[in-house]
Amino acid sequence: MAKVGPRRAGGSYRGRRQRRPPTWEISDSDTEGPVGAEADSEAATRARDPAEERRATAEALRLLRPERALQRLAVRVDPAILEDAGADILMEALGSLGCEYHIEPQNPVRSLRWSRVKPEPCPYGVPPEVWAADDQELLLLLKPEEFLQGVFQLTQICGPTCSVPWISPESPTCPHLAVIGLDAYLWSRQPNAQEMQQPESPGVARAEVAVGWPEVEEALVLLQLWANLDVLLVASWQELSQHVCAFTKALAQRPFKQFQECTAFPFCTAGRCVTGKRVTRDGTGLQGAWWRQIRQFNRVSPAVADAVVTAFPSPRLLQQAYLACSTEQERLTLLADLPVKSQTEATADNMQSK
Repeated sequence: MAKVGPRRAGGSYRGRRQRRPPTWEISDSDTEGPVGAEADSEAATRARDPAEERRATAEALRLLRPERALQRLAVRVDPAILEDAGADILMEALGSLGCEYHIEPQNPVRSLRWSRVKPEPCPYGVPPEVWAADDQELLLLLKPEEFLQGVFQLTQICGPTCSVPWISPESPTCPHLAVIGLDAYLWSRQPNAQEMQQPESPGVARAEVAVGWPEVEEALVLLQLWANLDVLLVASWQELSQHVCAFTKALAQRPFKQFQECTAFPFCTAGRCVTGKRVTRDGTGLQGAWWRQIRQFNRVSPAVADAVVTAFPSPRLLQQAYLACSTEQERLTLLADLPVKSQTEATADNMQSK
């Protein structure tokens, strides 16, 4: 019995050594604390309740609605534009649009710039690029004589390697161009019958007819090919105001469309509700969600959706069949030969199943 005691004591000692807490090899504990806190916060974010995620997504969609996004858009107008007699039409149109507008000096002059105010705090689940400001969108207004001078440089003097007129080479933005009253200006420069009978010096005559509609059309093509630059030719300030309002509304719709593109398809996400019906993790309800997605396409009847879902019970099977086609003609006729039941046959089948 005396020999057992030391062995028990030795065994308990070895057990205490095995249970001793491990010691750290690195003593930089000051930097580990914040990292651990950040990891805990990320884990908490990942473990967010699905109902809370749906509420956050609904709140983000509410803020991204075009009518709400329009209120956060601001149009900045250069003061030089107000010197024109028809500028009040543009300002009245901006005032009735519902967005903010500010009169501020812009670079280049006679330009309009769009900017978006980012909401604070940003809703959860919205990618940062959705809230990106539209500071790159700029519309430069040109007088007809200024535009024709640039057209002459493009068609007569410069080549493809030259810089685009009206735009500084170091400018970070590539603006859209707008010219008001170019057609009327060109018609006013055409000589009448009396002026054509009067002799004039050849130099003056060449200067008057140097640029016409053929040169303008050539310059429009060159600007599109060389600089990917669009030119808007309008007849009046009323037409310009309509374009500015339509462009502003399109910018207000951009965040909502980007958010929809970033959002995963609802029928591919486990545990999410799709039009009131849940898709479980084992795939129950996926076929019904797939059927409803097909029905969203234009002019797709329930019978056609039934035929597609019967032949391809999941989106992946349809994708695999499409990729297996060796020719373009096979891809185009992949769904052409599917048997589609008529409405009478579908009703009869439903009655028999009941």
